[in-house]
Amino acid sequence: MDRTFTETSVVGEIVTKFPKASDLFKSYRIDFCCGGNRPIIEAINERNLSAEEVLTNLNTLYQETIASNESRIEWERASYSELIDYIINKHHRFVNEEFSQLSPYVTKVLRVHGAGQPHLAQIHRLFHELRVELEQHLLKEETEDFPLILEVEQNRTKENVEKLQKVVEELENEHSHAGNILKELREVTNDFTPPEGACGTYRLVYQRLEDIEADMFQHIHLENNVLFPRAVAQV
Repeated sequence: MDRTFTETSVVGEIVTKFPKASDLFKSYRIDFCCGGNRPIIEAINERNLSAEEVLTNLNTLYQETIASNESRIEWERASYSELIDYIINKHHRFVNEEFSQLSPYVTKVLRVHGAGQPHLAQIHRLFHELRVELEQHLLKEETEDFPLILEVEQNRTKENVEKLQKVVEELENEHSHAGNILKELREVTNDFTPPEGACGTYRLVYQRLEDIEADMFQHIHLENNVLFPRAVAQV
């Protein structure tokens, strides 16, 4: 079998070329957003995985997908405005809607079960810490940072790019912090596995927290590994 991806392939670049790889990486718990700027072999070794197994599965999935002519969005060729519109309409909207809808359930589970399960207080704290940070982060992106990226697209000067580089560094630091909170949530929830006999609301909270993690991984990947590197490339 031809190997499109090898041990030296960069994780984020793999997902950019082949977005469906994100599902496989998620199953192996390989970080492809905040930890996407490194060779896949480093991520494999960090997780104590079999390089042969991961790379074989990755390349097999890629070949099967190509063979089925599955359509995908070619982000490498998309304009900045197309990327930004997609991020706002899909990922920003998801964050704004999902956190608002899920918040009462997170509080309800803590109120009902918290006395006997102290970890629920941690979940409540982490969830609301993440919500506040993301609300501020997304608002800043939409009102300040994304407009600057579009300005660079229209008027690409050395000065504009240098200004944007500082903005991007700050955004990536915020992404890393959000990613760390998500990692804590996964650890506290035992990989989002509800305890035996958990009620429907309890199970719903865990499932939707995992959905938030999945969306955030795609969201951060699209910015850190696709939009930002193109936008700050030197003139």
